Amino acid sequence: MRLRDEVAIITGGNSGIGRSTAELFAREGAKVTIAARNKKRGQEVARAIRRAGGEAIFVSTDVRRAGDVRRMVRETVKNFSKVTILFNNAGVFLKGTVLDIPIADWEEVMDINVKGVFLCSRYVIPEMIRSGGGSIINCSSVSGVVGNLEGSAYNASKGAVLNLTKNMALDFVGQGIRVNNLCPGVIETPMLVGGIKDPKELSKTRRRSGAKQVMGRWGKAEEIAEAALFLASRQASYVNGTSIFVDGGLLARWGTR
Repeated sequence: MRLRDEVAIITGGNSGIGRSTAELFAREGAKVTIAARNKKRGQEVARAIRRAGGEAIFVSTDVRRAGDVRRMVRETVKNFSKVTILFNNAGVFLKGTVLDIPIADWEEVMDINVKGVFLCSRYVIPEMIRSGGGSIINCSSVSGVVGNLEGSAYNASKGAVLNLTKNMALDFVGQGIRVNNLCPGVIETPMLVGGIKDPKELSKTRRRSGAKQVMGRWGKAEEIAEAALFLASRQASYVNGTSIFVDGGLLARWGTR
């Protein structure tokens, strides 16, 4: 019960890394707000947590909209009295180079991946200060430090999150708030495999792509959740303004096999 008496908001908490983290945080004693746009999936996650004996609510939230984010914070405080953990996990990947990505797609990636972190932090931090401090975990990516073909918007957004994390860590350390960053590698989530509907094709892709990874497989959402748990917990009390790379050794390798 490493998060006993803590209250966590998890954006994008209705699937993938967000769902795994919400369920893990709840098992570790936290009260959890699932914040996401998809109402059906978000409510399902909250119900699953409650059935397992945890405490959770769902708040329909578009992190691009300040009004939605303010309501997300208000509902959390109304139900659980405080906010002590924020996992800025909501994100989107839209493909394209700077020449061919539609401007609307560029703006959507930046709005969700960067502006969303800004808005959620802006409205959560005052509540954290009132609660005596807390932990903010931003979800960047290995793509924040290296390039990917046709990943111009996504990579730029994740690089921005890396540096925003450092600035926030410096700005609010005096209020007892730690701000850190997670950088996942290739993780099996709906963002990675959402376009693959056929189970046989998914299995084939998993084997082929996974074999190219240093550890011979894709990472699991649950493995990212465990790293988020560490950063949220008191075990990380002296960890601030840094990034943890959970990439199976992806960035350790130079060249091809």
